[in-house]
Amino acid sequence: MRAATLIGGRVEPVDLPAPRAGAGQLLLDVKRCGICGSDLHARRHGDDLADTLRLCGYPRYLRSGQRVILGHEIYGEVAEHGPWTSGRFRTGTPVVAVPLVRRGRQVDGIGLSADAPGGYAEQVVVQEALTLPVPNGLPADVAALTEPMAVAWHAVARGEVTRKDTAVVLGCGPVGLAVIAVLKARGVATVVASDYSAARRALAERCGADVTVDPATGSPWEEAAAGRGFVRAMPDEYNAGIDALEKLGRLPVPWWTAWRALDRIGATAPERPVVFECVGVPGMLDSVLAGAPLHSRVVVVGVCMGEDVLRPSLAVNKELDLRFVVGYTPLEFRDTLHALADGTLDASYLVTGRVGLAGVPDAFTALADPEAHAKILIDPGLGGEEVAASA
Repeated sequence: MRAATLIGGRVEPVDLPAPRAGAGQLLLDVKRCGICGSDLHARRHGDDLADTLRLCGYPRYLRSGQRVILGHEIYGEVAEHGPWTSGRFRTGTPVVAVPLVRRGRQVDGIGLSADAPGGYAEQVVVQEALTLPVPNGLPADVAALTEPMAVAWHAVARGEVTRKDTAVVLGCGPVGLAVIAVLKARGVATVVASDYSAARRALAERCGADVTVDPATGSPWEEAAAGRGFVRAMPDEYNAGIDALEKLGRLPVPWWTAWRALDRIGATAPERPVVFECVGVPGMLDSVLAGAPLHSRVVVVGVCMGEDVLRPSLAVNKELDLRFVVGYTPLEFRDTLHALADGTLDASYLVTGRVGLAGVPDAFTALADPEAHAKILIDPGLGGEEVAASA
């Protein structure tokens, strides 16, 4: 089969033996595969991330000296059934799959390990138990977005965002755009999005952002705080506490009794935004800690490769809630697919280009320019090397 592989930082089309489905697995004909930011990171920082994941107990992440077929955002059709499969998927069924495969008790990430070839190819092996049929009528380009949209679905869930919250999305690349789309699908009233790229700010608006900010000329924190009771300075919070005690002191009950009653109904909970950091470059997280209002909940979705420096005292003195996220649950993956299928979740604006396997190296180059593209999908059925703009 034809495939596009990564080795030594080079992405190149090659001919390889066709894969075979093992026990409990399916072989898919790949119809679409998204190029993910983690694929771009793997080209430059694979060894660093492999060292990190070894500390997490996973020693088989791809390394620069290995030839690896990338690609974990997969939409395809069932071609063959491996031994001991249930048969619930007929040949030709369009499917998506959580990108993990298991052999015995060894589990590998599809497209992120030499032990689990990915979807930058004409065929790929997936785990039957992690495979879902695509509801009738869902276009291939949208179905292929199930995996990255599930990442955003999980991030928003971990943020525990309510409809009345103000959400701040920093970075409007594919991850940030997906987060915006999920926030609006869940009815969050106010979403402030920030990015230096004019093209990506325009995409953020199409995905539903209520306010977009160029951080070179404006502040997402000022936009988020406008007309809201966010506390920006520690003395303001202290003054509010003293003011409250003076008012409660005039009541015919002890102030602590009144305070406890207000606690029980949530009246003392501070107003704060929920922040989604979707940039993932050194220094970004520390700048969030410095700029965010007191008591902000910060969800870290962007992956900063390598080491970074931040000042914990900022988070301590502002009492910030810092959460890191990765992946999603199988239920979140399923719910994302069906939200895309029923139109509750609109991700159609994310796809800005398509390319065949021969054009994957050019696609990697194109994705380095934020003004040119957001999400490029690989269609193994396409010929040529040029990145075609999405319709």
